[in-house]
Amino acid sequence: MKVSAIICAAGRGERAAMGKNKLLADLDGAPALWHTLNAFCLPCIDEVIVACSPADMPQISALCAPFGYIIAEGGGTRTESVYNALGKCTGDIVLIHDGARPYVTEQTIYGCIACVQSSRSGVCAVPVTDTIAVAEGGRIAEVPDRSRLFAVQTPQGFWTKDIKAAYELAAQGGETYTDDSAVFRRYIAEPTLCEGSRDNIKLTYKSDFTRAYPAISAANGCAVGLGADVHAFGGDNKFVTLCGVKIDCDRGLVAHSDGDVPVHALMDALLSAAGLKDIGHYFPDDDPQYDGADSMKLLERVVRLVRSRGLRPAGASIAIRAEQPRLSAHIGRMQENICRALDIPPEKAGISAGTNEKLGFVGKKLGIEALAAVILEETDGKE
Repeated sequence: MKVSAIICAAGRGERAAMGKNKLLADLDGAPALWHTLNAFCLPCIDEVIVACSPADMPQISALCAPFGYIIAEGGGTRTESVYNALGKCTGDIVLIHDGARPYVTEQTIYGCIACVQSSRSGVCAVPVTDTIAVAEGGRIAEVPDRSRLFAVQTPQGFWTKDIKAAYELAAQGGETYTDDSAVFRRYIAEPTLCEGSRDNIKLTYKSDFTRAYPAISAANGCAVGLGADVHAFGGDNKFVTLCGVKIDCDRGLVAHSDGDVPVHALMDALLSAAGLKDIGHYFPDDDPQYDGADSMKLLERVVRLVRSRGLRPAGASIAIRAEQPRLSAHIGRMQENICRALDIPPEKAGISAGTNEKLGFVGKKLGIEALAAVILEETDGKE
């Protein structure tokens, strides 16, 4: 049975008054949305679709790339955004979650899935502890029985065919909802509540980003690393080597090894995530044994070193900046090489290539630059 997850990240977060999408604001050393994305990096989740606005797409796409998550363009309302994301959903079950709830736990996610399997729907909720008043004109008109009240959270899970049908009917009627269970209740059936968590709070106001909420594990057993590298043109070769692929070029790169810029960036990202020293420590450029070395073979050694720490690659994203040569025709082979070296599936490795719009040393055709990000996950034991 395939399980999909939709993460809603297309809002403007106006109540947070940050002048930008609040999900891109810092929370515990990373964008708030990163923590939400990471929470769904679980064996029980087969695909994740992130709905975001066109304005935020470059930044959110970069956050999603190491996870291999799918991007869906958001709409003017939450209802439109979920409807668009459902169009890309292929799972039998789908969980819909607010990007502003980064504290969701693995237990909550698994519980939501189990509730859908047994009861057709699963809406995470917690009992209300405060007295709730219904007001009219500034006066209390009614005080409902607190024992019957629940605070509804996300994720909210459904059989995909059910919630797709419900949203299709809502779209036809031009209706908007702030909650997926309301759409389900309107067109399908009464939703079933499942156990939420009081820690699963929603970031709404600016002050929510500084409160003493439960610490977020840097990846529920995962670690993130960043790496960068650059090499200048000037070598005698009439080709460059990028991600193990030799590509014709009127000039080679100046380097002690084969000058594989993106692989060097990737190795530094892997070592950084594992808490190790950089590649200069392990493969010094004044050591003759690395003169002209095959960087893909060095990458294999780095992966073994990372695995010796009880970690393994779970996803990678590489961005290459070069005015020359043109790289689009080679991306597929480059991706295959990286996936093979890291032992990850193609959907977990992203490689992008672009120019620098004639700006800086890259724009002046003086060299090639690469950035890399990786996610490592814990293995069962040291290898």
